[in-house]
Amino acid sequence: MSAGPFDAFLLVSFGGPEGPDDVMPFLQNVTRGKDVPPERLAEVAEHYQHFGGVSPINGHCRELLGALEADFAVNGIDLPIYWGNRNWNPSLRDAIAQMADDGRRRALVLLTSAYASYPGCRQYREDIFAAKAGIPKAPNFARIRHYFNHPGFVRPMVANTVAALEQLPADLRETATILFTTHSIPMAMAYSAGPEGGLYVQQHEEVASLVAAGVREATGVERPSELVYQSRSGPPQVPWLEPDIGDRLTALSEAGTAAVVVVPIGFTSDHLEVVYDLDVELKAQADKLGVAFARAGTVGAAPEFVAAIRDLVLERANSVMPDQRATLGELGASYDLCPAGCCPNPKGPRPAVAGRD
Repeated sequence: MSAGPFDAFLLVSFGGPEGPDDVMPFLQNVTRGKDVPPERLAEVAEHYQHFGGVSPINGHCRELLGALEADFAVNGIDLPIYWGNRNWNPSLRDAIAQMADDGRRRALVLLTSAYASYPGCRQYREDIFAAKAGIPKAPNFARIRHYFNHPGFVRPMVANTVAALEQLPADLRETATILFTTHSIPMAMAYSAGPEGGLYVQQHEEVASLVAAGVREATGVERPSELVYQSRSGPPQVPWLEPDIGDRLTALSEAGTAAVVVVPIGFTSDHLEVVYDLDVELKAQADKLGVAFARAGTVGAAPEFVAAIRDLVLERANSVMPDQRATLGELGASYDLCPAGCCPNPKGPRPAVAGRD
């Protein structure tokens, strides 16, 4: 299958520590320029140390890369695969330098963030632009569109939610509330997400609706569900998206809810905000409240998602028209080229991203 004008594939992820000595340098990378108090860094570092200083995100990336390499080979897609992280090894700059040394000139980029927002899209693109600066013959990059509503991303979440319901006591499954959760961001970023604003919330609402409908179809049961937010990290005077998942869990318990299934639709794979904020902190809160709790798995390297990435590669490589692209729901396929003012940097103008890809 033709990869069109592209000669490489780059997976770009957030990155995470892989040992106790990595934790603080990693957090310093993440928070550089953000004036985060040292005591807050120490607090978050303890969350990583709860897991031996290892975030699962790099392991999930390796699993996804292996699955993609196998899938590309079987389907005759001749694209060498590279991997670079924004905040830890393997670094974006090292990956781009290797691509340049290998003679790669135009690469497709998959971000491990499925939604529109400054931290989930434009910041990744700014980091790519910065990482390639000064590297002779660095390749040009084209971002694969947001895949939040691709069937291969949605359907594994449906299956994972159904599986999580099975973990609850049998007498509580039909009345369980489904909490679809994603990372909270400042309201200002949420308002400015996408070319016309508000797209971060709209896209998540769409996915929550699609997964809820899929679960209803699979189980034959209509359950209450809602979108909530988690892992707020900003100063208290700055408004962030709400309701907070912990606050909502307390309110549901007080209203008589006996069981919840938490579905992390905002996360492509497990990382600290999933395995600590949900599996440790929220689970402990549910236990204290007497609410039965189950957490759905993330998409990770699910075969349908791997096939979806192949579909997205071929779609972009062969310039498939928007009305021919695979999507679910009503929002339709996202754009390939981000408009110049899309998801603006909250700190003001930054160097233009070449090609607006």
